Amino acid sequence: MSDALIATGTMTGRGIRLSRRDIDAVITSMMLPIMLMLIFVYFFGGAIDTGTRYVTYVVPGVLILCSGFGAASTAVSVSEDMKGGIIDRFRTLDVGGTPILAGHVDASVARNLLATCLVFGVAFLIGFRPSATAFGWLAAIGLLIAFITAISWLSAAVGLLTKSPEAAGGATFFMMFLPYPSSAFVPIDTMPGWLHGFAEHQPVTPVIESLRGLLLDQPVGSTPWIALAWCAGILAIAVAASGALFSRRTA
Repeated sequence: MSDALIATGTMTGRGIRLSRRDIDAVITSMMLPIMLMLIFVYFFGGAIDTGTRYVTYVVPGVLILCSGFGAASTAVSVSEDMKGGIIDRFRTLDVGGTPILAGHVDASVARNLLATCLVFGVAFLIGFRPSATAFGWLAAIGLLIAFITAISWLSAAVGLLTKSPEAAGGATFFMMFLPYPSSAFVPIDTMPGWLHGFAEHQPVTPVIESLRGLLLDQPVGSTPWIALAWCAGILAIAVAASGALFSRRTA
């Protein structure tokens, strides 16, 4: 096993331990999507016509919203590392920027997967009944992990770009906002016409449509490939930006 993989594993363990110490933030990132799901289903669901039970329609969007909340903490944790002196200590131990950032991202993916399980659990309790095949489940889980990984790396770049943890937390608002102008909570054709173009062609919409189709065993066409292309593009840009920003911050 290479030194980089060993360092990444060590940094991932550190990131998970840091999450366990900041239990309030972890609980908040897990509970907010669940609370929003309950609010949408029980407060607004009766007034929204989606052609199916609203809980069935809304769960894929809540999963993406959950990912955004969870990934936002990556920006904060990276910013806290850069603001403190821990990076200098890591560099004296010959730990490079990639393992440090990958550790934060891996911890974010682990947190998000746990939150996803909780969202699914509550969704089942309130009537969500997916009809996915075994392949559909595997494809949905794979796509969700790809999306979480991409936006976690993007959050890491945001954490490097901002000057304080508070600013990092605020700067991730855009990622948490994206599910709203999409097909997450209402059909796009019910939105104002001027919003259709953005809602249909932003990165979150094909991910949500793919998850919905895979979980409900409906035709998805080329939508999952479009979603994966968005994830790959975001990931490539975020990893490159993170490397450049880390080098600049530690020069």
